[in-house]
Amino acid sequence: MATGEEFSESYLSPWDDIRRRFVIFASIVAQKVLMWAEKPIAEMGSLIEIWLNLLSSNGGFFGLLVNHIRGKVVKPEELSKKFVSFIGDIKKGDGRYNSSLAMMAAKLSYENEAFVEAAIQDQLKMAFIGFYKFWNDYQNQLTTYATMFQDTLDPNLIVVAFRGISPFNAKDWMTDFDISWYELKDENNSKTIDRIHGGFMKALGLEKIKGWPKELEPPPNATKEHPFAFYKIREMLKDILEKNSNAKFIVTGHSLGGALAILFAGVLGLHEETWLLKRLEGVYTFGQPRVGDERFGRYMMKMMEDQDVRYFRYVYGNDIVLRLPFDDKSLFFKHFGTTLYFNSFYDDKVMEEEPNKNYFSIVWTIPKYINAFWEVTRSFILPYWKGKEYKESHVERLFRIVGMIIPGLAAHGPKDYVDVTRLGTQLVPTINE
Repeated sequence: MATGEEFSESYLSPWDDIRRRFVIFASIVAQKVLMWAEKPIAEMGSLIEIWLNLLSSNGGFFGLLVNHIRGKVVKPEELSKKFVSFIGDIKKGDGRYNSSLAMMAAKLSYENEAFVEAAIQDQLKMAFIGFYKFWNDYQNQLTTYATMFQDTLDPNLIVVAFRGISPFNAKDWMTDFDISWYELKDENNSKTIDRIHGGFMKALGLEKIKGWPKELEPPPNATKEHPFAFYKIREMLKDILEKNSNAKFIVTGHSLGGALAILFAGVLGLHEETWLLKRLEGVYTFGQPRVGDERFGRYMMKMMEDQDVRYFRYVYGNDIVLRLPFDDKSLFFKHFGTTLYFNSFYDDKVMEEEPNKNYFSIVWTIPKYINAFWEVTRSFILPYWKGKEYKESHVERLFRIVGMIIPGLAAHGPKDYVDVTRLGTQLVPTINE
């Protein structure tokens, strides 16, 4: 039976141990603050999103003013097919097809179910499988979201997209700040994957008592109303793939969603789901934070090499989130696999590690601010440079201005990751072939 246990770091120096304990203490305090602020954060987010959709539905501020005078204000309905969240041209045969599809799926996963279903059916012209909410056994709530759909023109590709951090959802931030470590062992206690991000594993479906059993037997909380993400998605994939011997699937996500996507493949390996892994076309992550230590990275690389699983980790510019948690002596978190790095001109480069891996660096301070200024400027000229479809909204430009204060914050948004899959030179899809 799989277990989840806190990892002991007896070999740390006294100073490193103090730093590690302080970081863990700070993460616990942050989670407590987020629990207290959960409701006001959600209410503020709801008001902002309603206001933005009100402007959009009425043709902007002046349109809203005119409609108000006429008494014909169009009121957006939350959870409707047109209600877009704050976060809120692909051709087959193109080398960027899978990566573009993966990023569009990751971006769509932030929206409500009605919007997602309509977009998949009407815009992507694909079959909507479902929009799911999954149980977090440690938070006792449905906190993890995922979307599944299938290509109808060529029904050989199924897409699983995990939702990332919703800006006004305190539970998502608590998941990120939960940097507890866990040892995961297989049923025979013969395989150990050390120091994996506890918050991400809990969001994926780690059980309080049983950890990661290969089969739920039967779990007290995983009912039809309270399914665990990993087990439910695995069950649905098996059912669909057994009916189509030629079908394959990809797993994707942005931010937190990217972490869940690569860990989904990791737990498939832990459970020796060879049949499913052989049908896994690739894992595509965008702005993904670090998910484990160096030993976990070695395990993942060997598992993916043995099962011929392709892993594409997209990194844009100075994105701050993918550089967390820190890769230092206190936390031990490390990325693994190849970095597909894109600069602010969307030029791509295959690297072992993204530049300025821990973000805070005196050497990088001035270049980061210069780059943030260029990103604001680029937001105004890109439609004339690359085409009107690249025009950014007022909110996106405002977010970039905020990014001039905290360089790398705006770089984490889905907009740039959508653009890198369309404007990058795209040598990357062949790197593992």
